[in-house]
Amino acid sequence: MKRLCAICLGLIATLSCGSVFAQGDNHVNFRMEARGDAQAEAIGRDVKAEGTGFRGKQLNLRLNGNINDSWSYAYRQRMGKPNENASYFEAVDHINLTYTTGAWAFTGGKQTMAVGGYEYDRAPLDFYFGSEYWYNMDCYQWGVSASYAIGAEGNDVLKVQVAQSPFRSVSPSLMGGSVLWQGSHGWIDVLHSVNVMEYAKERMVTFLTLGHQIHMGDVTLQLDWMNRAELANFDFNDFSVMADLSWSASDKMNLFAKYTYDVNASNMADLCVKPGTELTRVGAGVEYFPIEGSRDVRFHGACSYAWGQNGNSTGTVFDSQSFVTMGVTWKMDILKR
Repeated sequence: MKRLCAICLGLIATLSCGSVFAQGDNHVNFRMEARGDAQAEAIGRDVKAEGTGFRGKQLNLRLNGNINDSWSYAYRQRMGKPNENASYFEAVDHINLTYTTGAWAFTGGKQTMAVGGYEYDRAPLDFYFGSEYWYNMDCYQWGVSASYAIGAEGNDVLKVQVAQSPFRSVSPSLMGGSVLWQGSHGWIDVLHSVNVMEYAKERMVTFLTLGHQIHMGDVTLQLDWMNRAELANFDFNDFSVMADLSWSASDKMNLFAKYTYDVNASNMADLCVKPGTELTRVGAGVEYFPIEGSRDVRFHGACSYAWGQNGNSTGTVFDSQSFVTMGVTWKMDILKR
């Protein structure tokens, strides 16, 4: 209780300095998703065997639907994710129940942590390469949240969430608190958040994230900025920038280019981007949807190159790292009614 109060106070102090909820038409939607890649990874001229070859990247089981006009549920399990600590739920991304009344929605169960930014918001199935921060953020946690849709159109949603900390591997009892604003206003969408999370017992790190998605006809720009600091002590020497520019060249083809930058000069409280890190990554790719009017089958190709220094010797992105991947994603409806 003491830590929960401290987290709430931390959110209020910092503020002082998921998704819009809706009931669908389907009572049950049960499907599987799969993705397989052929990829190659190298550091300089040294080909990395563990990152090269054919890979089964994702196999997801999804079930969601409405019990009635007020109650809905969601379940997603990554079948290939290892169950650490012999816990079945380690491989479960979402399993939650939502009660909606008017403009309010209340959710309990395992859910995505309410952190802003569009790179963060992308599901692993749709992720090809990215920032060092993304790979080290354990974003699916048990908790409770309350959301409120503002205005008749519900274009702005405020969410307050209390959940397990993404750093609970340090200690299972660590907690976190979040406030998220999701807005949609014509040519611009936003995902802004403030998060206060324990990284050790009664020691807290604060995330301040500003995510923007700008629509310009067939071109979309996603631009995120995230600062990390001990509680409200923002010195702006520990942050990440992510930019993704995509062009819908046709109904069947999407081209994109991406840039990420991670830096942490000295913040020991940041367990996502370790101190001593300064990394830049650039890349591009293409997505092709062969079935007219459907996105249930997708072919992709992408490549990236990174340079700089990673303060985490067991991290994911390193200096002189090149990465190439090609693959296919397909979605299989099992039951929809």
